[in-house]
Amino acid sequence: MALRDELLKPIWHAFTALDLDRCGKVSKSQLKVLSHNLCTLLNVPHDPVALEEHFRDDDEGPVSNHGYMPYLNKFILDKVQGDINKIEFNRMCWTLCAKKNLTQNPLCISEDSAFKIWTIFNFLSEDKYPLVMVPEEIEYLLKKLTEAMGGGWQQALFEDYKISLHQKESCLSVWELIELVGSGHFSKGMDQATVSMAITEVFNELVLDVLKQGYMLKKGHKRKNWTERWFVLKPNVVTYYGSEDLKDKKGDIILDENCCVESLSDKDGKKCLFLVKCLDKSYEISASDKKKRQEWIQAIQTVINLRKMGLSSPHREARQKRKALRQKMLAEQMEMEKKMKELQLANETKQRELENVRKQLKDAAERATEEEKRRQETHVELQDRFRVELEQEQMIRRQMEEQVAQKSSELEQYLVRVRELEQMYHQLQEALDDEKQARQDEETVRRLQAQLLEEEAAKRAALEKLHKEQELAIKMTEAEKKELESMQEVKEKALQEAMQQLEHLEKERLEALEQYKTVTKNLEVARCKTMSWKDKVAHHEGLIRLIQPGAKNPGLITNWGPASFTQGELHEREKNWQVMKGSSTEQPPWVTAKRSGESGSGSSE
Repeated sequence: MALRDELLKPIWHAFTALDLDRCGKVSKSQLKVLSHNLCTLLNVPHDPVALEEHFRDDDEGPVSNHGYMPYLNKFILDKVQGDINKIEFNRMCWTLCAKKNLTQNPLCISEDSAFKIWTIFNFLSEDKYPLVMVPEEIEYLLKKLTEAMGGGWQQALFEDYKISLHQKESCLSVWELIELVGSGHFSKGMDQATVSMAITEVFNELVLDVLKQGYMLKKGHKRKNWTERWFVLKPNVVTYYGSEDLKDKKGDIILDENCCVESLSDKDGKKCLFLVKCLDKSYEISASDKKKRQEWIQAIQTVINLRKMGLSSPHREARQKRKALRQKMLAEQMEMEKKMKELQLANETKQRELENVRKQLKDAAERATEEEKRRQETHVELQDRFRVELEQEQMIRRQMEEQVAQKSSELEQYLVRVRELEQMYHQLQEALDDEKQARQDEETVRRLQAQLLEEEAAKRAALEKLHKEQELAIKMTEAEKKELESMQEVKEKALQEAMQQLEHLEKERLEALEQYKTVTKNLEVARCKTMSWKDKVAHHEGLIRLIQPGAKNPGLITNWGPASFTQGELHEREKNWQVMKGSSTEQPPWVTAKRSGESGSGSSE
């Protein structure tokens, strides 16, 4: 039933904008076009035969609002399901009625903003036709727009405007509301962009049920990385997108009575964490600061509580409460007026009764006077008879006096009752004055709250500026981190190449060492052969050498005879031998060599 009422208001605007023929009726062709468009946008199969059958060209069934409503309910609205695009539906109805009804005066808002005000009007208007908005809802809407623009609410200005509303039966139509907002009467000093942003914010909050939105970080389920997402909270779901243009949808967090939300301690270098637990999955989210985290936790918890109580959007519940409060106040006012009328009627009745009593007393006095006059006239004639009847007459007189006293007592009681009624009237007047004073006190508190909200908005702007600076610093840090990572990758690559070259050199060194060992082994074999041949040659030379004088320079002699190298060459060969053998303690064969001078001196002797 709520969906039907929500759809009927835009349809009513579109229907009333249709042109009338000469007979003052809507043509059948226009109703066909309207019905076809409604069926297309509401995903309902269109049946043109049923429309022709419903609107037959005869005098019994005129094409009018009363004739179209049964067809609309039976063939279109009864078949509507929940999965419809309400924005496109409202846009179509707006297109049909805006061109004809929208004022031609220049407005300080765009056509899209006018459409959003038209949609908000359908949400806040009364559920009776023709559609109008009462002053309480007008004040509520203007306050929301003023708060969204960051301005202060001017109650005195609205009171002056409210006085002028009494000339229009205290209600506005949708086109009068659009002209009021577009005239800038309550948005002086604000540019068009600020007013449009405020209208969009109120439209998202009231019509699209966007309870809260903003950027936060979300931890992935597979890669476990943190990514910035634009979160949008609605009465049953939290949807997150790639950016705030809402084009790249990333996922939904379905909220029901089984969900819960709780704050988390800082970890993984992230702060201001909170967790949304569902039956199938949990979501870790990081807010920009502690205040944002607390606001998101409270908003999500409110949605979960509404789901547990089976309630719809909080704005719809608030609208129903305001409507119920207005009905209650109207009923109380009518009851008070009824009581005042009853009191006035009772007072008039008592006044009439008092007048009757006074008249009866006057008549009784007149009758007593006449009776006294008759008695005086007949006193002489009836003196003897009067004496006999005097006692009876006196008795009758006393009875009449008692009746008069009783009537006087009743009159005094009536006067007391009248004074009590007057006292009650004064008390009622004092109660009305106290209520007026209470309303003034409440308005003072509301102004103070508006001032606090303005200060909070300023603090929120400062926090958002600080958040942007932090985001810039984070981006610069990430850029430096990427540059360091690239340098580290280059160094790691160079290190790997150096390790490969080192392994190659180690392999070549091992091969050279193997070759060196082979050459050393061959050299040792050759040396042994050479030493053997030297022994033979020395022995042979010793046999045939002639005795000659010794050399002038001191020479060296080995185990095999005189050496053919000097002392310096001997030290050089020792160094080369130590380098080749390393820490080996083996001595080269020429270490035992002796100077040839010593041998020469022996031979000369």
